[in-house]
Amino acid sequence: MACLSPLDQSDASLLALAEAVRDTGYHFVTPTPATHARVNQRAGNAVARDLRGVFGWSRPFAPEAVPPDLFALMQRAEVVAPEAGGPLWRSLVRLSTLGGQLFLHSAFPTSAADSVFFGPDTYRFATAIEAELATRTTPIARAADIGCGAGPGGIILAKARPEAEVAMLDINEAALRLARVNAALAGATRATALRSDLLGGVDGTFDLIVSNPPYLLDPARRAYRHGGGALGEGLSVAILEAALGRLAPGGTLLLYTGVAIVEGRDAFLDAAAQRLAGSGLAWRYREADPDVFGEELEGDTYGRADRIAAVVLTVTKPGS
Repeated sequence: MACLSPLDQSDASLLALAEAVRDTGYHFVTPTPATHARVNQRAGNAVARDLRGVFGWSRPFAPEAVPPDLFALMQRAEVVAPEAGGPLWRSLVRLSTLGGQLFLHSAFPTSAADSVFFGPDTYRFATAIEAELATRTTPIARAADIGCGAGPGGIILAKARPEAEVAMLDINEAALRLARVNAALAGATRATALRSDLLGGVDGTFDLIVSNPPYLLDPARRAYRHGGGALGEGLSVAILEAALGRLAPGGTLLLYTGVAIVEGRDAFLDAAAQRLAGSGLAWRYREADPDVFGEELEGDTYGRADRIAAVVLTVTKPGS
């Protein structure tokens, strides 16, 4: 696999910034966007007073709220911008804690088309990967994270299986930048960020393929959020199809996604069952959370849905 270029000066500054923030003992768990908005609307939360306010809650801040060396690194990394209409500034990135590691991702709100999302789905995805690794007995020489975003899936794999070659794949250049820096931050030396539409940019087979794709219908069609299909399941179905032909003997696909349940029916489960019927592949399907993004049910898009569930599909190819 051809890797992207090493960290350039801007990325090196971003890595140095993340390392400096980590060295302060910083810790932040990113909630849902709805919770994030509610907390920021509370009295006294309009302006950041500490690093958690700057890099976690994405609040505007006065320069003196950040140590001068950190502010200089933010400028060199091009991840700080003046707040419109005043003397305050705002970070363009967040830093979140997962499994003892820090991950850079997009600032709140994630309204840009190339935003790099990180939130409760990321934590559930990580838990699913860790559960798979805990029970897996066969070696992992090559792994891939399809639609890697900020890279948590691939980095978790690379840290847990340091002998494995891990491809972090995405079409979003902003995501690839953050995944590249996050891998360096975590010391995941064999995790490589590569531009690829699904698995189209890489060759060969994989012992483990993981993915946490977007699964909502987004009117703005933002890449990190819009899953396509009838109710957001389109990309998940496409990833299933792409991965099945690229599993090595004994290889597994772990797909964490979401699905709108309409009148008790799960459209993604129906599609997966139809595709896997008679394939000879072993597969399991479970709901990781029966009710996520409930606020989406208030709009017309999900007017017929009972709920949106987070699900995990694992598919394993027989060994040789």
